[in-house]
Amino acid sequence: MIQFSEERLTKVKEIMNRYPEGKQKSALLPVLHIAQEEFGNWLDTPVMDYVAELLSIEPIEVYEVATFYSMYNLKPVGKYLFEVCQTGPCMLRGSDDIITYIGEKLGIKPGETTTDGMFTLKTVECLGACGYAPMMQLGKFFREHLTKEKVDAIIDECRQNAVKNN
Repeated sequence: MIQFSEERLTKVKEIMNRYPEGKQKSALLPVLHIAQEEFGNWLDTPVMDYVAELLSIEPIEVYEVATFYSMYNLKPVGKYLFEVCQTGPCMLRGSDDIITYIGEKLGIKPGETTTDGMFTLKTVECLGACGYAPMMQLGKFFREHLTKEKVDAIIDECRQNAVKNN
């Protein structure tokens, strides 16, 4: 059975209480973030159904939101999620080449995860840092002015952190 930990459920209820009765849907985005953190960094259908039940909304309302925003993962992702911007300004500065390079370096295509579960490559729409193109988000941080050399260094850094944390 899917259920939030007591701590997370308390946080969800706190968020829901910010909104008037009957307007719980307004809490959907932050509750989906909490669900994604709680349940393995992705949202499968039973998790989204659980969120719908908590917010007293229809499951389709949750699916619509979760599938619209790239910040929600609808399938398992690697320990390191490379979200590379592919909109106009980044493309003009070479994001397509960076996406291709990352894919070749890791042996995956956008939307795929390495066989060891370490890396996922995802293309996303504008991350709002056009002046730093090409760029990607890695966790909570932006990696900017990407080059092949910077990508190599980022991959090495991730691998070293993985070894340190195991």
